[in-house]
Amino acid sequence: MAEETIWRGTSSQLKNLGLFILAGLFCWLIVPIFIALTRYLQTKNNIFELTTERVKMTEGIFSKVTETLELYRVKDIEVRQPFIYRMLGLENIVVNTSDLSSPVIVLEGIPTKVALADKLRNQVETIRAQKKVRELDIE
Repeated sequence: MAEETIWRGTSSQLKNLGLFILAGLFCWLIVPIFIALTRYLQTKNNIFELTTERVKMTEGIFSKVTETLELYRVKDIEVRQPFIYRMLGLENIVVNTSDLSSPVIVLEGIPTKVALADKLRNQVETIRAQKKVRELDIE
């Protein structure tokens, strides 16, 4: 079975709203404009992709780095919504994994209407059943 993309997107630029407002207020200093532009490009080039088998995170403006997480390694999914994010319709998704290279992954500024946490949870259960894998914690 071929791997299919379930969702692909980036963080919302609304998470940078405070920085953009400050850059606009202090634009006469010129430096804040470059800081805001850098943050805009970092957010735009931070791409998340949920497929039927893994989560891929690509980041970088000039040099790209792609990190991949197999879905059967997901232990727990936590949704965090700070007050400002709730007002803007955004959420942070924290994924705890059994992967040694990246035990915690944070997907920041994801629009709530996407319901990415539910899609991720459903796909984790599907891939675990398909591969007959269970998570086992030994202390």
